[in-house]
Amino acid sequence: MNKVRLAIVGIGNIGKRHIAVIDADPNTELSAICDIDKEKCQKQSDLYNGIPMYTNFIKMLDEIDADVISICTPHFLHKSMTLEAVDRGYNVLVEKPMALKVDDAQEMISAAHKNGVKLFVVKQNRFNVPVKLVKEAIDEGKLGKIYMVQCNVLWNRNTEYYSLSDWRGNKEKEGGALFTQVSHFIDLMIWIFGDVIEAKSNIDTLKHDINVEDSGVATLKFDSGVIGSVLWTTCVYNKNHEGSITIIGDKGTIKIGGQYLNKIDFWDVESYPLPNNINFVDLPNNYGKYQGTSSNHDKVIKELVKDMNNQSGKTVQGEEGIKSIEAIQMIYDNANN
Repeated sequence: MNKVRLAIVGIGNIGKRHIAVIDADPNTELSAICDIDKEKCQKQSDLYNGIPMYTNFIKMLDEIDADVISICTPHFLHKSMTLEAVDRGYNVLVEKPMALKVDDAQEMISAAHKNGVKLFVVKQNRFNVPVKLVKEAIDEGKLGKIYMVQCNVLWNRNTEYYSLSDWRGNKEKEGGALFTQVSHFIDLMIWIFGDVIEAKSNIDTLKHDINVEDSGVATLKFDSGVIGSVLWTTCVYNKNHEGSITIIGDKGTIKIGGQYLNKIDFWDVESYPLPNNINFVDLPNNYGKYQGTSSNHDKVIKELVKDMNNQSGKTVQGEEGIKSIEAIQMIYDNANN
């Protein structure tokens, strides 16, 4: 298998995770890192054997030898940086959300096609052990006809999470909590139940001094006929409480729960008991004062390597990644009506 060379732009919490995962994978190689903060770059370069570092993204693109550019910058930069990279013939791996507008995501997809490169989107929660187990059960018809799905994202984000950032909580730069906290959950529901075709919602900013919502509730209809709801907030006291998906079917009920979809909270399926000896080891990304979703970026990279070697990896590419952006835009467009 040929090694895949990756360069990373954006050395925040998630960028550091990309660096660590790529460094640890024997089939990948770090070509360069980039961030406007030179001190951040220097620390990571020192930590990883003097990996070439840049503070100018365009300069990096023009000088390096790499197969894939991994974009880990704030949301509002994803589109422009993807276009710069694909126009130079690089494949791109972009963190969630793929973009903040459907039109922007479509422009990214079109540019990748035009330049004959691949556009991958990070969807690491698809590799969560409970999620994979439930997806297989549904695909095999174990739950019969699916009626409903309920998703809860009940999390805490403290004042510093927003106040110490120049982009979080900013409508133009972050987009909203659906993009930052909920997009993986929406992706999973679409992956399992089909495209969102109807959405109505109520959103509000109840606690934080920000210009995006920190709380909301939406009702959804999927093209499979399943109806669902999403309840989300960053106002939970003290610490994250729950990230869950509950599925109601003709022959069973399942709740994937824990704080980060990392355990089975309830399993009652006709003639299909919960398999024994399953190791639910998915752990959240830990960012000090707050935590993120499950850490399965290593699996994302392994599947990307397969895909780059023409081995049909289980990657999410732009045409599939745009679906969660379409759903989120639909929810926001139909808010408080």
